[in-house]
Amino acid sequence: MTVGTTARRGIDALGSVLRIVGMLIVLVLVLHIVLTLLDANPANTLAMSIHELADQFNLGLSNLFLPADPKLGIVLNYGTAALIWFVITSVVVRIVRRIP
Repeated sequence: MTVGTTARRGIDALGSVLRIVGMLIVLVLVLHIVLTLLDANPANTLAMSIHELADQFNLGLSNLFLPADPKLGIVLNYGTAALIWFVITSVVVRIVRRIP
């Protein structure tokens, strides 16, 4: 049994929304990495907001790697979280769009 045109549009729209949300999470994590590498002022409102959001989406990986250089730790830990969010988003969107 296949879904109608209206339902198909709804499924495609859901897939698009899920992709946007997932990519926004990846963007927050990457922005946190970039701001850290560029030595952004940690007291800045934008930098603080990005840091707080990144901490919400890091999947508990903020201390997975503990290298001597703290910046490398941010790149590895938050980079790993960003990669996992990217994969999760891609898989979920693909599953949603396969609904017949």
